[in-house]
Amino acid sequence: MPATKRFQHVIETPEPGQWELSGYEAAVPITEKSNPLTWDLDKADAEKIVRLLGQCDTHALDPANKHANPNPTSRLYSESILTTMVHVAGKVQEVLKEPDGGLVVLSGGGTSGRMAFLMSVSFNQLMKGLGQKPLYTYLIAGGDRSVVASREGTEDSALHGIEELKKVAVGKKRVIVVGISVGLSAPFVAGQMDYCMNNTAVFLPVLVGFNPVSMARNDPIEDWSSTFRQVAERMQKMQQKQKAFVLNPAIGVGLLLFLCSPTRQHLGTACDFLGASDFRCLLEILRTFERAHQVTYSQGPKIATLMKHVSASLEKKGHVYLVGWQTLGIIAIMDGVECIHTFGADFQDVRGFLIGDHSDMFNQKAEITNQGSRRNSCTVNNLMEVQTIVEQVKDKTSNIQALAHSTVGQSLPIPLKKLFPSIISITWPLLFFDYEGNFIQKFQRELSTKWVLNTVSTGAHVLLGKILQNHMLDLRISNSKLFWRALAMLQRFSGQSKARCIESLLQAIHFPQPLSDDIRAAPISCHVQVAHEKEQVIPIALLSLLFRCSITEAQTHLAAAPSVCEAVRSALAGPGQKRTADPLEILEPAVQ
Repeated sequence: MPATKRFQHVIETPEPGQWELSGYEAAVPITEKSNPLTWDLDKADAEKIVRLLGQCDTHALDPANKHANPNPTSRLYSESILTTMVHVAGKVQEVLKEPDGGLVVLSGGGTSGRMAFLMSVSFNQLMKGLGQKPLYTYLIAGGDRSVVASREGTEDSALHGIEELKKVAVGKKRVIVVGISVGLSAPFVAGQMDYCMNNTAVFLPVLVGFNPVSMARNDPIEDWSSTFRQVAERMQKMQQKQKAFVLNPAIGVGLLLFLCSPTRQHLGTACDFLGASDFRCLLEILRTFERAHQVTYSQGPKIATLMKHVSASLEKKGHVYLVGWQTLGIIAIMDGVECIHTFGADFQDVRGFLIGDHSDMFNQKAEITNQGSRRNSCTVNNLMEVQTIVEQVKDKTSNIQALAHSTVGQSLPIPLKKLFPSIISITWPLLFFDYEGNFIQKFQRELSTKWVLNTVSTGAHVLLGKILQNHMLDLRISNSKLFWRALAMLQRFSGQSKARCIESLLQAIHFPQPLSDDIRAAPISCHVQVAHEKEQVIPIALLSLLFRCSITEAQTHLAAAPSVCEAVRSALAGPGQKRTADPLEILEPAVQ
């Protein structure tokens, strides 16, 4: 098998039991690490899954969380991170105070791009309510269709990112670009950050991610001259003169983007009046999300019950529809779309629906409208219409659940409540009385909804046997990041050599076409393009490795098992799984 430079950055598979000693674990980026809390997630029941995922969210919010980030200077509550947040918030305020020619762009690919869309919609709604000109926009790799459909592969182009940025920035004098890439890996964002650094008279780049810069992706970007790590390192140098910023603690993206909100500008007045420092204000804002976690997971038993209903429906080849208002509808769409590439689900398995005609939220209305039957939108104007729709749906299914947010003293109308066999009712205390304060609680509700839906959909797929330990073994390989993740899982669970794992992965991707030297030497994007259209690539490749059999035989093994997880468990428990010498381990010199 000819080796090429594109595989040289992949570490050789350690010997069994030597993963820690080999330095492999230490070299794995934080966003790719396996959380020890959930190593046995695949063996948990619904109630335990809720507890475990709730504990993971707690750790993400914990300022002393050493597992998520062992470096105390780059945790969320560290002085260096808070200082950078203050500086970024100040730059955003400068643009908001002089809106003519100003723009704040939130950008990302896949889930990060959907978060950018959600945040820009929320921030613009806030500014309209304050009587101010909306100054936020979003960019998502692949355009608006990527908001409502899984198109993760579009984030692999740096040139695409630059061209999209140029379009929205035409005629602007001052543009802050917040590039979101959780693992510091998306070429779509890397290209934009690089372009901004070359045009600092107009652009200020802010990179948001959750790995140290030293762990940013360093493999070549196919249509660009720099790696993501090189771009991030350059930004770190420019940060000394506040010409660029890198915000990269080990924490959830929504919390950091909140600090770019126009709410921050108005809360600053209150902080000045109270004599509070910027640090103290930021800490108070962040701690509202800790309270949101407590309120959300107090509903743990009901969340577990909903999870079991969803899993049972999917097991019977049924469908799950998530319907929500405004930004909660966006979160519903996000959760449905992400099940496709995360768990290898069909797009009809879990679908989100945005209530009402909100096409004005999108950059390209026609692009969304042309999605036809895949457009996840329906029109409902008030609770009476909700009641009417529920009554109609009950003729086809009695399995209708509700997630309702309210403040103390509020409740759903009794006739509507009677239509739902179960309601996850989350009641929020009255903490804020001004308009801006109400938006803080709105953000809490959005985060709470995201936690509930993520927990339910993740747990449902765990119960379906889609997860091995806490690894998403049946993910769809839809971009280069997921290609490398797939290869790492094959190495970890098979214990076989890097070369053998690469060969098996390519065989599973291109089957039934035999592998030629040309296919082996093809760019990663070519493999991703083929893999994106195929199901169960990773489990088939892994079974081929474990049984040392052909792809056809691996497919037969998988088809005979009750689930992906059980198929692999059975193979791992079988005899003869020790790593042995393999002709493929003898590689030719790397092609230059």
